[in-house]
Amino acid sequence: MQRPERQQQLILHQQKLRACHTCPDMQRPVITGNPVLSHLLLVGQAPGIHEAEVRRPFGWTAGKTLFQWFSGIGLAEESFRQQVYISAVCRCFPGKKPGIQGRSTGDRVPTTEEIMNCSHWLRHELELLQPDLILPVGKLAISQFLPLKRLQDVIGQGFRCTVHGHETDIIPLPHPSGASTWHRMEPGKTLLAQALTLIARHPAWQAIQKNQQTPSA
Repeated sequence: MQRPERQQQLILHQQKLRACHTCPDMQRPVITGNPVLSHLLLVGQAPGIHEAEVRRPFGWTAGKTLFQWFSGIGLAEESFRQQVYISAVCRCFPGKKPGIQGRSTGDRVPTTEEIMNCSHWLRHELELLQPDLILPVGKLAISQFLPLKRLQDVIGQGFRCTVHGHETDIIPLPHPSGASTWHRMEPGKTLLAQALTLIARHPAWQAIQKNQQTPSA
């Protein structure tokens, strides 16, 4: 499939995705990033309540932290959004977890069924993009690609894997949630730095940086 056809397929894919109503307990709208044909794929977990308001992935506090990480290795937020395809395990806000006496205790984790319902969207994106590098962010996203017990077993490392028949590199990242202290304390702080160094050295990342620095004709 030639690039213009793949681009059109990606746009149609997102149109169908945004029309999805499969999971009754998920709260719409469906959140998607830009339909950019990229060799770098970022996979989040699921949008939060604020992402539903701003209508873009990683559009709130966790996103600010995430893009600070990427800015530190040479790619500002808007350049990232224009050149990297942002996906997720689930594309709708799962809602809040019920807490004691009606108090919320954070976002609900999507059910196994909801994850399965959404998995074919990610699979189709992988088939269209055929990425050279995948960045899964957070335990739920990482576990879709790698066996995972503890973050410290995978963060700071790169993995060469075959995903839906396509060989690619995977560099996992912790979730940048403000509720998590893992990436701000040891060993998480050092392992995060190692992961970002690996990303900065990867040819797919360097190609995007080079494209960012090339003036348009």
